Amino acid sequence: MSKTIEYTEDIVPYSHEELMAKVAAQLTDSRYQHCLRVEQTARKLAAANGVDVELAGIAGLLHDYAKQRDDATFIDLIKSRGMAPDLVAYGNGVWHGYVGAELIKDELHIYNEAILNAVRLHTVGAPYMTKLDQIIFMADFIEPARDFPGVDEARKATAESLAAGVRFQIQHTLAYLIQKGAPVYPQTLATYNAWVGGVAPEYAN
Repeated sequence: MSKTIEYTEDIVPYSHEELMAKVAAQLTDSRYQHCLRVEQTARKLAAANGVDVELAGIAGLLHDYAKQRDDATFIDLIKSRGMAPDLVAYGNGVWHGYVGAELIKDELHIYNEAILNAVRLHTVGAPYMTKLDQIIFMADFIEPARDFPGVDEARKATAESLAAGVRFQIQHTLAYLIQKGAPVYPQTLATYNAWVGGVAPEYAN
C-alpha cells in the first residue's frame, strides 16, 4: 500500500517486513490493514509534530497486536502480572492496549517503553501523554478508513494540534460510552478531566 519502509534506528529487533508479518499472524486481514493505515497516519502526524517518525510508525503498527486474543488470556495476565484488579471488570477495549503491551514484551521481545506506553494508552488516554502517546491515540481514531459522525471534525482538530485532537476524541468517546450505558474506565474519565476539564492545561499545548 506504500513504498517500502526501511528501519534504521535499531528500535526493534526486526526489519519492517518481519514486524509486519508478526502482526499479520495475530490478526484478521481487515484488522491488520487497519494497523497498516494507523502506522502510515502515525508517521505523518509524527513528521508534522517533530516526533521520531520511525518510533511512531512502529507504535502505530503494533497498537492492535493483541486485539483479537481471548478474554481468558487478558484476565490471566492481569492476575499473573499483579496488575490493578479492577482491570478485570473492563473489556477488550481497555485490555488490548493496556494488557496487550505485556504480550508485545513476551512474544515480540520489544521493551521500548515509549512504544509500550503508547500502545497501553491508545484507547483510554491519560492525564499526561507524550506527543508519541497523543499521535497513536489520534492515528487510531482518524486513520483514512474511519467513517463515523464527527471523524472529519476530529481530523481537522488534529491538524490544528494534537492536543485539540485529543480533546475532541476523549469528549466523543465519553459521550459514546454514556450513550451506550457502558462502564467508563476510571483512566478514561481522568483523561477527560485533564484534557477537557482544564485540570492539566499545561499538558494540552
